[in-house]
Parts: sequence; structure tokens; C-alpha cells
Amino acid sequence: MSVPHQPPMTVPAFFVTQRVTMMVNRYEVIAANPDGSEGQLLALAEQKRMKLKEEVVFYADESKSRRVFSFKARQRLDVGAQHDVFDEQGQPLGVFSKAFGASLLRSTWDLEVPGLTARGQERRPVLAVVRRVWTALPVVGDVPVPFVFHFDFVDTTTGAPVLTSERKRSIRDRYTVTVPDPRLDFRVAASMAVALDALQSR
Repeated sequence: MSVPHQPPMTVPAFFVTQRVTMMVNRYEVIAANPDGSEGQLLALAEQKRMKLKEEVVFYADESKSRRVFSFKARQRLDVGAQHDVFDEQGQPLGVFSKAFGASLLRSTWDLEVPGLTARGQERRPVLAVVRRVWTALPVVGDVPVPFVFHFDFVDTTTGAPVLTSERKRSIRDRYTVTVPDPRLDFRVAASMAVALDALQSR
């Protein structure tokens, strides 16, 4: 992957909360304090619906006056599309994509930044199958069920943990994200965490 080298912006733990509005899905990325409580707002993301090429833009705050990073699909409406993550100046930071074949039974994502390649999967294979069976049923498939699923990303070379996203039981989708690998830039980690919710049904 040809990505200019720049020191990663590291944030070891943060929260992602979804807010659904009429025209966009909004996500708040909030810092995690050492005691586990919520800290400051790190970014506010918006996913516009019905776009041919998926794009999510992250802003510095509610005013949306400063665009701080984003991710965008390379292909149109493709379940296995590669998504590039860009910094504030539009420079590439990393790339991620859904591994379509492996995801048929258990959602799987590939993630790459300079010096690191990782793969993430749903933590519980049995729950992954149950979710697919439920959504495929003609009568109950459209009934929303708050399945609590988690993702674990590991270094494909060493097997060491890279990123973990754990969904919490709540009315709104809420995730606790930990990033034990300092090579994974926060902006890429936040993009991947939001994509796990925004693009999971693709």
C-alpha cells in the first residue's frame, strides 16, 4: 500500500455512539477517560444515505466547520469495496475492506496502515450464524433485534491484538473501542469502528 509515512495519531481507547436522523446517520467519537468514563468529543461523523460511493466525513465538532478526516469507497455499491481513509489535507492514512467470502458466515474485515496489516472478525462464530439466520427469515427478518456482537482485529503476521470493538446494550448503537497497537492511527481506528456499524449490513 502506497501511503506517505507520517507518525500515527494514537488514542488507546474511545467510544462510538450512533444517532439516527432523517437524512444522515451521525456518530459521536468520544475519548475514554482513564476511569472508563466519557471524556471530550474527538470527532463527529456523518454518513449521507443513498450515495453511489460510500463516504463518511468526520468533523471536529457540532459546527462542522472543520473536516478532520474521512473514508470513502473506491467502488460503487460494492459489498467488498476498498475504503480509503484520508487525513484533514486529503492524504491517505490507510485502507480497509470487507472480506466478502469469509463474511458469508462470520463478518470479516481487512485493515492496512503503514507497517501493519490486520484482520478482524466477529468474536462469536455461533452468534454470527444466528444473526444471519434471523435476518433471512421472511416474517421476522425485518424485526430489529439488538444483537450484541464484538469484533477483534489481530496482526496477520504476529497474531497480536490490534483493535477491539465491543457493542454495548443500549437503545442507540454504542461501542467501546480499544487500540492496543500504537501503529494504528486513531483516525483509521475510528473510521474502522464507525464502518463496523454503518457498513455491517452490506
